[in-house]
Amino acid sequence: MNDKPGQTPDDGNDPGENPFKGTPFEQIFGALGGAAGGGAAGLPDLGQLFSQIQFLMQPHEGPVNWDFALDIARKAVAQAPDPTPSQRERDAIADAVRLADHWLDDTTVFPSGVTSTAAWSRAEWLVGTTEVWKVLVEPIAESSVQALGGALPEEARAVSGPLLGILGQAVGGMLAAQVGSGLGALAAEVLSVSDIGLPLAAPGKAALVPANISEFAAGLDVTEDDVRLYLALREAAHQRLFAHVPWLRDHLIGAVADYARGIEINAQGMQARIEEQMRGLDPTNPESMQQLLEGGMFDLPRSPAQEAALQRLEVTLALVEGWVDEVVGQATAERMPAAGKLQEAFRRRRAAGGPAEETFASLVGLELRPRRLRDASTLWGSLRTRQGVEARDGVWMHPDLLPTAADLDDPLGFREDATALPELSDEDFDAELKKLLDSPDGE
Repeated sequence: MNDKPGQTPDDGNDPGENPFKGTPFEQIFGALGGAAGGGAAGLPDLGQLFSQIQFLMQPHEGPVNWDFALDIARKAVAQAPDPTPSQRERDAIADAVRLADHWLDDTTVFPSGVTSTAAWSRAEWLVGTTEVWKVLVEPIAESSVQALGGALPEEARAVSGPLLGILGQAVGGMLAAQVGSGLGALAAEVLSVSDIGLPLAAPGKAALVPANISEFAAGLDVTEDDVRLYLALREAAHQRLFAHVPWLRDHLIGAVADYARGIEINAQGMQARIEEQMRGLDPTNPESMQQLLEGGMFDLPRSPAQEAALQRLEVTLALVEGWVDEVVGQATAERMPAAGKLQEAFRRRRAAGGPAEETFASLVGLELRPRRLRDASTLWGSLRTRQGVEARDGVWMHPDLLPTAADLDDPLGFREDATALPELSDEDFDAELKKLLDSPDGE
């Protein structure tokens, strides 16, 4: 009779013989290496483990195997036609961005931030945005790997030796597969380089994706030319904001880093989830393994610290998208009859998120969705109506001046009684705004 809690008669050995028992790693290594029989002390046979997960073990630096991730993303993109944009399409986008910048001159104090334009295929979008994705995703991946390693019991760390290195490589490969799947899904839907509200390319590069624009326009009762121009206006507005608000890029990326630092592993809860995902898994079947990789294996419940960071990220994204919505609305009010219909379509698209954004969120655990876009647009428009364009744009001088989530609850009341920014005289405000606009690099 077994008198040890958590051990059944079928266990055979004392739990001390298998240091991974009762942890998430018992299921991982049991499924991947158990088919060949365990090694000494109940550990999986390393030779068999290597043969089963060798496709995850390609050498790479850092927490994510980016070559593997991009290979998966490119294969996903290649499943549908992805033509190289023609010269006509490149010219049409350049003309649209040029006209958009001219219209925006009347709606914001920020001058143009566009230094070059581009028409990208979906594969080119992947290549052109990879470096920024690395900055965004690697903190999450690194924290996930560290948290998983920390979930190992002390006795397992003492005897596992090289197994910890194998674990890091395997987890890095699994995360790469998930990131690649998410990026491939996004590439099939994004309309421009600033489409998700983050600066994903080199500063000043306004890039649109003609193939996705054509598919998006086909579902609207609006001409493709109008859709292209409206997208060019949004892209040019994003470029102005990020070019002349130098702290904004780091502010957003910092929120992502805070989100990553808040990752916590609940070993017991993760054990139950992995048991569910591992049930019926055949480690000799590549298709079965791929289903595991695409299933959000490391989709963990958010910690309180992550919830706080995510709220900060969502509020800032809403403020960015709301400001773009506001200035583009002003630029098109007297010039584009279809603008109202396009504004509503883009508001719904950005606030709800498309299938690709949902895929990326489920795989990486990070949502890039400005749920409060309408409130933010109302706030910026109200401030402009009451205090003028300079007061509206002057709020971007410092992150401490930005509206909060509470301000979005009452967008019409933001600084309702103020005639100038808090603690700034008119002279100080004019001087700081001039300094911000005159600085070529925003520093």
